[in-house]
Amino acid sequence: MISQAEKEESRVSVAGRKARAYRPSVDATRDVVRKKLGDIPEEVFSSRKMFIDVSRKGIPGDWVKSVVEATGLREAFLGILNIDSGNLSRVYRRKALPKETSEEVLDAVRLLRQAADVWESYDLAMQWFKSPVPALGDERPLDLIDTFEGRRWISQVLNKIEYGEFS
Repeated sequence: MISQAEKEESRVSVAGRKARAYRPSVDATRDVVRKKLGDIPEEVFSSRKMFIDVSRKGIPGDWVKSVVEATGLREAFLGILNIDSGNLSRVYRRKALPKETSEEVLDAVRLLRQAADVWESYDLAMQWFKSPVPALGDERPLDLIDTFEGRRWISQVLNKIEYGEFS
């Protein structure tokens, strides 16, 4: 004989499965993000050691080009690279960017990936990046992404959103 508690648990389990069926799978979201964030290998973001090694070695300019073209965030990356638009094509042709520049670009891409994971959608993440956020002093995340402290602040806000500390 099934107890009332077991019946309730069964209903909750069924409801949970149905709710999950309507959410995009995390793997599907990550695949979209990978395609929309350029040609940087996944391993760079899944291993801190690899991230550090690649930053030290310097990322190739064509990685920057792939990210800029995939995201359409040209102005944001001009700020991150601290260059004007006339010099962007020179960056694209470089075999390896300086360590600090490489780390800043990779950190910005990591942040874009974090946002897409939190919002479970690349498009929602991009919409959020382009909108004023009260938790960021009504600044747009895109306007803060060009500095280390700005990226850290954005990441902290994303963590709070992910864990339900903001509505």
